[in-house]
Amino acid sequence: MQGSKAKVVEHLRAHITALEKRPLLYADPTAVTNSSAAGVLQTAPGLLHEVFTPERRNGGPLLGFALALARDFLSPERPAVLFVQLSKDGAELGLPFGGGLSAFGFDPHSLVLIRVRTIVEFLWAMEEAICCRAVAAVIGEVAITPKLLDFTASRRLSLRAQAAGTSAFILRYGREREASASTFRWEVHPQESAETPFDPRAPGAARWRVQMEKGVLQGGLGQKDWFLGWTENGLVAIERGASAHNGAGPQTAPHGPVPATLADRLPQTA
Repeated sequence: MQGSKAKVVEHLRAHITALEKRPLLYADPTAVTNSSAAGVLQTAPGLLHEVFTPERRNGGPLLGFALALARDFLSPERPAVLFVQLSKDGAELGLPFGGGLSAFGFDPHSLVLIRVRTIVEFLWAMEEAICCRAVAAVIGEVAITPKLLDFTASRRLSLRAQAAGTSAFILRYGREREASASTFRWEVHPQESAETPFDPRAPGAARWRVQMEKGVLQGGLGQKDWFLGWTENGLVAIERGASAHNGAGPQTAPHGPVPATLADRLPQTA
């Protein structure tokens, strides 16, 4: 009798282990196949980045790109990334979601949220956070272009970042550009997500088109434009020859209404 129970328990353990090894529903096993080696767009720590996107509805992809760059700077000595935002902007732009961060491969316990009332408090919080030796990166998001966020302010942030070795990212919206002391300036455009093996119409791994407007990457060979995908190892550059349906390039908009089939474009569910 005892031997029979032991066999049942062993069978259940093996079954549970097999279930745990199955890929996640949102996993994209094809992402690496169409991509170069991981580690694209790696930059040195202690630099100021400006990251732009033309429209506010792109806030999720904008933050995702910044977090993808910031994640590379996390270490046991610097285990935190700080996200600074004006309280009034949070109602419109939203806040990072813990479950989404986990699915993105970013530990939500590493992200500290700071909400302030004024742009003066915003700049003060960023400067003080940059000086903290336990912080790997500081990300500040602003919905508009306040007058106080000028060249002088960016110069102060840049000098603080260099002195402390903490990377700083300012997330911006719109097409206007001002003089800035940032080392890098990026423009981010979301792209159609990668395919999933179970439903080609379901959203898969995130993808971006990124243009570097300012800065020079070591070993970048002068490249200024990338199509990027996401894997568990970080950002990867998608080959130019990948099909448009896989989200490697801009998509052609339909000329009229297109009827949607059942569950088309709905979020994935277990």
